[in-house]
Amino acid sequence: MNPVQYLKNHPFSFFLRMLVYVSAAITVTVLVFLIGYILYKGVPNLTLPGIFDWKFTSQNMSMTPAIINTVLMTALSLLMAVPIGVFAAIYLVEYSKKGNKLVKLIRVTAETLSGIPSIVYGLFGFIVFVITLGWSYTLLSGAITLSIMILPLIMRTTEEALMAVPDSYREGSFGLGAGRLRTVFRIIVPSAMPGILSGIILAIGRIVGESAALIFTAGTNPVVPGSVFSSVSTLSVHMYALMTEGLYVDQAYAVAVVLLAVVVLINALSAALARKLTKK
Repeated sequence: MNPVQYLKNHPFSFFLRMLVYVSAAITVTVLVFLIGYILYKGVPNLTLPGIFDWKFTSQNMSMTPAIINTVLMTALSLLMAVPIGVFAAIYLVEYSKKGNKLVKLIRVTAETLSGIPSIVYGLFGFIVFVITLGWSYTLLSGAITLSIMILPLIMRTTEEALMAVPDSYREGSFGLGAGRLRTVFRIIVPSAMPGILSGIILAIGRIVGESAALIFTAGTNPVVPGSVFSSVSTLSVHMYALMTEGLYVDQAYAVAVVLLAVVVLINALSAALARKLTKK
């Protein structure tokens, strides 16, 4: 059927199809423009003298400490959030009784926490960890705050991944004499691993791009930490600090390029890992 005839017979469907095409084109255009603009403004500044020096000074504005701090912050946050989120999801899906009111309450709470702005988490971390516990602006304060922030995301994505595993897998395992614990960790979790990894990758992306919560809890000190009680500055916070000062805009664009590269690298590695696990 030619487009004119299709338009006459199905005007509403044609309108919806065109709306989808236009929306997709706008999305791709905006994405390409943003990436192109960042690369155009930032790549030439990656050659600035001292920008990758080990030690940060007011002359070189090095981003190396911020890169290290970002890796440490991400690893420490995931170390706390992933086990709790994954095991909580396993309990909700595999062990809790159907129709349990507590389970429903936990799910509603997790969905509510997922929608809370990061600045609110930062204020919570500032009041609890920085002031009440007296930890001040530290790597540990920021990591715990971020782990609380990403916990609902990991828990909900893991839960959905576990629920997507067919019940026939469970029934077949039980029929062969395997217990619930063996079934969960030898059959269900490996089958749901791509979905679980997707949630973890989303959490990593949120950690890497977070700035508001960390300004309130980890501080803006661009140095390599000597311990978890040292004040640190991640890439996103470092870029924010450079932009707000107004004197190091070129360095801020260079940081944006590195931050973009980190996100792309994480997504590529996660996609490759997910494909490998799916083939198994």
